[in-house]
Amino acid sequence: MSKSYYDPSDLRKFGEITEWSEELGKKFFDYYGKVFEEGALSAREKSLIALAVSHVVKCPYCIDAYTKDGLQRGITKEEMMEAVHAGAAIESGATLVHGVQMMNKYKKLSM
Repeated sequence: MSKSYYDPSDLRKFGEITEWSEELGKKFFDYYGKVFEEGALSAREKSLIALAVSHVVKCPYCIDAYTKDGLQRGITKEEMMEAVHAGAAIESGATLVHGVQMMNKYKKLSM
């Protein structure tokens, strides 16, 4: 029995999402594949971005997938951790900047 909701073996089942919605599933996987092709950004750079975003959105499946992908692309543990920190900095900054909303509301209500 699994000790958490997240079961790493489920990542291998991701392709099965097309079974219940074939058209949309196919469109998603076509889009997903196109996004991660070489372009203005290299596949390696996109893998680092995906790893950082995976942490920000807290997707354990994505973290597993893009850690593995990064290793296969020769991305070092230092590069991976730097990408994670970049994502964390943006996420924490976005949280803190909402403090301005609180400050504005406080000033308005306390007048």
